[in-house]
Amino acid sequence: QVQLVESGGGLVQAGGSLRLSCVVSQLTISSYSMGWFRQAPGKEREFVAAIKWSGGVTLYQDSVKGRFTISRDNAKNAVYLQMNSLKAEDTAVYYCAASKRVIGVRSGSSYDYWGQGTQVTVSS
Repeated sequence: QVQLVESGGGLVQAGGSLRLSCVVSQLTISSYSMGWFRQAPGKEREFVAAIKWSGGVTLYQDSVKGRFTISRDNAKNAVYLQMNSLKAEDTAVYYCAASKRVIGVRSGSSYDYWGQGTQVTVSS
């Protein structure tokens, strides 16, 4: 059974940093595009970042460009999201997801597997 397990969330002050990790089992992520999404209370889930399996191309939501960095370690079967200069509006549950696609990876519907999420709370 495929499992994606996120960790690294927590409470941080505005301007601080967190590094989220997503460790994957029963699936080789080198053949998958990996994405991070988030959902704030009362809001729809939104795309944050993705890294394609082909060429390692990275994509970001405009509001996180320059602050967040997605990376992957295929040897560890893990994907990471380094979040710097955090803002109160970054508060959300963050989800890791895996997709066989290389196009359309900004859309949650393109993903085949999802983690349970990790809470990130940024205090202002």
